[in-house]
Amino acid sequence: MGDAFKDSDYPMVYIPTGIAQLRDDRIKKSWTVQVDAFRLAPIPVTKALYSLITRQEACPPHAAQTPVTDVSWQDAINFCNLFSRHSGLKECYSIGGDGEVIWNTEADGYRLPTEAEWQYACKAGTNGYRYGELDTIAWYRDNSEGYVREAGSKDPNAWGLYDMLGNVWEWCWDVYDANVYGSYRVFRGGSWAEEPRGCGATCRRRSHPTFRIDDLGFRIARSL
Repeated sequence: MGDAFKDSDYPMVYIPTGIAQLRDDRIKKSWTVQVDAFRLAPIPVTKALYSLITRQEACPPHAAQTPVTDVSWQDAINFCNLFSRHSGLKECYSIGGDGEVIWNTEADGYRLPTEAEWQYACKAGTNGYRYGELDTIAWYRDNSEGYVREAGSKDPNAWGLYDMLGNVWEWCWDVYDANVYGSYRVFRGGSWAEEPRGCGATCRRRSHPTFRIDDLGFRIARSL
């Protein structure tokens, strides 16, 4: 890869325009979001890509294609900006001295998906809690043997997206509930350590944007 890495070298899946029906079971609230067409990576960011772009020590070969974990929301934001620069794209995020992150929605670089985009892409035109049988589409508590697995090694959804459920939770852009949890951000999708009920398209979780968790990673998106 290197400094001349081209955005065309990184695969992205076209996600068409549509509607996402979101809900928060905690407060018995639901809402509808219009989702504009965008691009989404077919797999979560791998340890190999993350270490290359951030210039960290290379990960062991046996783990290179597993999703990166133990990355905070802020780490994911920084990666998106770094990867955009490597690819000759305009950075989506500006970061203030106080740590505040502002998203330039006109930029063409890499970014985190919104949770509406994430859920809409996860469902891929289906209406259920999952887009297939859990054991065939996801690594989770009952089949992972207790560790993260190679990205893309289970069946994809109808739009060619892998690991949308299971393997690792994925950070989204959105604040979870500013009135109750302040700056806590949303993550979605379930993980290798999660029980079956947590691996579903509408399951919402939250964490502080500086926290790093051993089954939480991210995948990247781009606006059209």
